[in-house]
Amino acid sequence: TKYKSDGTIDKYKARLVAKGYAQQEGIDYEETFAPIAKIKTIMMIFALATQFGWKVHQMDVKSAFLNGDLQEEVYMTQPEGYVIPRKEMM
Repeated sequence: TKYKSDGTIDKYKARLVAKGYAQQEGIDYEETFAPIAKIKTIMMIFALATQFGWKVHQMDVKSAFLNGDLQEEVYMTQPEGYVIPRKEMM
């Protein structure tokens, strides 16, 4: 929901997402990988940075993989209860 400066609703926003929880390994995908550091590794880097006077920078990339090219067709359905009068599809 997006609000105006006076607090009233400006517009409603929605996003359709793929139901990844319904995928089956070996059928819908082969393997997954998420490059995430363990907390012990992060703490060790902080300790080294403190000891040697290194500068530390932190960033978060939330949309790194949202715009990749798909090699196959993807089908989606609207959530139950979502209705636009006189329109069957978005």
